[in-house]
Amino acid sequence: MRQHPISPVTEPMQYRAIGLVRGIYVPEDPDQLTRGVIQAQDGSEVEAVVLGRVLTLMRRHLDLAKTHLWVAYPRYREPGKLHLQLVGVWEPSTLAATAIATQSAEDGENLPAPADELPEGDGYFSVRGELIYTRPEEGDLVVKIRQQPRPDGTRPTPFKLQLHGEIAPEHLRHFVSLELRRHGQQLQLEQYEVIAPVPQRAGRGRPPGRNGRSGGGGRR
Repeated sequence: MRQHPISPVTEPMQYRAIGLVRGIYVPEDPDQLTRGVIQAQDGSEVEAVVLGRVLTLMRRHLDLAKTHLWVAYPRYREPGKLHLQLVGVWEPSTLAATAIATQSAEDGENLPAPADELPEGDGYFSVRGELIYTRPEEGDLVVKIRQQPRPDGTRPTPFKLQLHGEIAPEHLRHFVSLELRRHGQQLQLEQYEVIAPVPQRAGRGRPPGRNGRSGGGGRR
C-alpha cells in the first residue's frame, strides 16, 4: 500500500507538477461535480476540475461538506490565477480501510494504515522541469513541463508554470527540481536543485542577452 500520494522520482530528469491542497470542494452544479472551486483553509478560493476516478470517490465515499486533502496538478490558464486538476484525495482513514483489511487477510499480517497527515503539509507542490525564464530581482520564474505520451503515441503539448522565487540566470535551460508552497493563487519557491542542462534542438533559442538572460526569456 502506498504511504504517500506523491510518488518518488525514478529518473533524474523526470518531469512533473503535482501538489497538495487542503480545503472544501464546492461544485458549480451539485448535480455535475466536474467543475468547481477549492475553498482552502487560508481563505482563498482556487478554481478546480475533477479528473478520472476521483469522481467515483467523491460520489461514493466523501462528504463534500467536509475538508479533505486534495492531490492536484497545477496549471495557469490565466496569468496570476491558479487552476487545479484534482487527481486524488489523501485520506487513508476513510479510503484505505477496506484495502488494508483485504491485504492483511491475504498476507496474514496486520498492516498499519498510512497517516492522514503528511510531513510536507498543506500547500506543498513538487515541480520538475526546464527553467526557461528567470528574473531574480522581481522574483519571477517560468518552468516548462513535458508530459508523458498518450496511449496512442501522441505527445501532449508542453505547458508552462509561472512561479515565484529567485533562481540565478546561469541556470536557464537547465532541468530543475523545485519545492514550492501555495500562497493564495501563487506558488512560492522554498528550495530548489539544479539537475543538469536540458539538451537543446539544433538552432533552438538565441544566445543569452545582457545580465545572463536568455534571448527568449521575456514575458509571454
